Amino acid sequence: MSDAPSNGERDPRIEQRIAQFENMTSADPENEMAHFSLGNAYLQAGRAAEAAGSFERVMELNPEMSKAYQLAGEAMLDAGLEDRAVVVLESGWKIAATRGDLLVRNAITDRLESIGREAPTLSEEEDAKAAELAASGSFICSRTGRAGHQLDAPPFKGPVGGWIHDNISSETWNDWIGQGTKVINELRLDFSRDEDQETYDRHMREFLGIDDELLGTLQSG
Repeated sequence: MSDAPSNGERDPRIEQRIAQFENMTSADPENEMAHFSLGNAYLQAGRAAEAAGSFERVMELNPEMSKAYQLAGEAMLDAGLEDRAVVVLESGWKIAATRGDLLVRNAITDRLESIGREAPTLSEEEDAKAAELAASGSFICSRTGRAGHQLDAPPFKGPVGGWIHDNISSETWNDWIGQGTKVINELRLDFSRDEDQETYDRHMREFLGIDDELLGTLQSG
């Protein structure tokens, strides 16, 4: 569900992020991460149908990103598009299950059950694919669903840095470095100011798929 402001109020910070990511996706339509971040911003603003469209674009650019299916389905439910949402959620569940992405798989299962639906089951072929991937020892980035390389060490100290090391590939982290540079330049961030550092960190968490629930879990663990 979205964390939209109530009573039709608009949060200027969210609107600013929407404008930024809209500019990024217009300048680079193939930038799946910018579309993903735009979808998240739309969700926070309560613009569910637009969020669903952004996440569907991510699914087109990267059909293996199970998180995009999860959020697209949730946005569609918020927009009243239940039948379409179920199709998307079931597809995302299978992708997550075959890639061992238990967080997304379980989240989709809970969401389907919340509307009286059951999670799908894997075919023999999909089961075999999941077993083969698990046996291969490949590092799968939880953000993109793609095989990659694990970072040599956490990018910074603390539980968030540890989670990034355990779940985010070096390829995706390098993508964030490029995207983060755009954030710094477009928002003219000055890291001598605490609020600008928090703005940067928030964009990083959104980009990497660290939502508020996960952040709270990491900080309390």
